[in-house]
Amino acid sequence: MKLSREEVQHIALLARLGLSEAEIEKFRIQLSDILENFEILKKVDTNDLPPTAQSIALQNVLRSDETKPSYPVKDIMENAPQREGNCFKTRAVLE
Repeated sequence: MKLSREEVQHIALLARLGLSEAEIEKFRIQLSDILENFEILKKVDTNDLPPTAQSIALQNVLRSDETKPSYPVKDIMENAPQREGNCFKTRAVLE
């Protein structure tokens, strides 16, 4: 299906796009090609295919939870520019 220049301008108007003459011609060709591809897809027989939202089975890949020892507080606090006891000291964010 070939789109006309006026149809592309109408689509651009609906999308609130300002197109130059070169862009109108470029998009006319591209949109026409896309519509032609849909025409080809319409010819594919899908009567024996069940409706689906996902073409392949989904499977989550998860690792098992493992407990590990935490870093020593002393090592963590060595990186703190300001600290108060075993806590990082920062400027107040909220009033």
